Amino acid sequence: MDLPDLTPDEYARYSRHLALPEVGLDGQRKLKAARVLCIGAGGLGSPAALYLAAAGVGTLGLMDFDAVDASNLQRQILHSTADVGRSKIASASDRLEAMNPGVCIEAHETTLTPANAREIIAAYDVILDGTDNFPTRYLVNDACVLVGRPNAYGSIFRFEGQASVFATKDGPCYRCLHPEPPPPGLVPSCAEGGVLGVLPGVIGTIQATEALKLILGIGEPLIGRFMIYDALRMRFREIRLRKDPDCPVCGTRPSIRDLTEYEAYCTPVREHAAQDTSEMSVAELKARQDQGTAPLLLDVREPYEVAICRIPGAVSVPLGQLAARLPEFDPAAEIVVQCRIGARSAQVVAALRERGFRRARNLAGGILAWIDQIDPSLPKY
Repeated sequence: MDLPDLTPDEYARYSRHLALPEVGLDGQRKLKAARVLCIGAGGLGSPAALYLAAAGVGTLGLMDFDAVDASNLQRQILHSTADVGRSKIASASDRLEAMNPGVCIEAHETTLTPANAREIIAAYDVILDGTDNFPTRYLVNDACVLVGRPNAYGSIFRFEGQASVFATKDGPCYRCLHPEPPPPGLVPSCAEGGVLGVLPGVIGTIQATEALKLILGIGEPLIGRFMIYDALRMRFREIRLRKDPDCPVCGTRPSIRDLTEYEAYCTPVREHAAQDTSEMSVAELKARQDQGTAPLLLDVREPYEVAICRIPGAVSVPLGQLAARLPEFDPAAEIVVQCRIGARSAQVVAALRERGFRRARNLAGGILAWIDQIDPSLPKY
């Protein structure tokens, strides 16, 4: 492959790379020719994209469909206060182009789906998975295996981060570690469990490092090695992974050969997506409260969330305590379950109905909808 030449400005910009024998002129030209896709322009994608652009990766693809929210700014360093409300793709593109005008930014302001995953991923040399949900994580993995692209993987939760390189020719993939996704709602999201703001900076930078090593062909990438970082104890540990011959996507007899059957459970779901349960609107709840006929309002958020804001009259039972406290409630009573945005509560309603609480309903949109439509004086988080 013919490698692009460097401009006089690029010789100066990348002089510290040129001084490294492991990189040098040819290596910097490889970086300029490379195409890397960052799926997600949030916590992990922010530091990764910044360092990849700074390093001189010639074409940087960005995929995200969300808008910048004030709650993002604690960790998503691509974005600033002035960007709140803008699309993350627009905000990230402006920041990266200001950082390095020589990098070509390819924007994909969409979700990754079974219909577009193969085509988009095949157009890049290395994929950096900065997603925050299991459906898309499995979709990224499977598409990378099917089209033969390495996946620089990272994930974060609370004070712990994980990183590895999946889907290389002889290495394991994500399904070798976790063959199937967990049931919906089993693993809390970062919005529910929290995340230390600096944690994605550590893991995203490791992902960028692995991407650069793969492009340059240097060092020992995290292939067959699963790294776990504990920020509280400042410890790194490593688990050795082997390619599973029975893996459903990269094994010797794979059962996943395309992404068509994947669509049923791997369509990306936004955190506030409505579930298939009966719902009550916040307007109806407020009217019922005013009439004195309000149902029992069950708040399943965590204590720190309740301390920030709460709906008057709500009974607080954190999700982790609900099973033990269920005998306190009458299965025949009308119960409305509430969380932050309606996702956790919808799952609780489904579980309650299975246990005989036939009149359980979900508060659509959670307390954020209450703040938007009923009481804007309450703080949002």
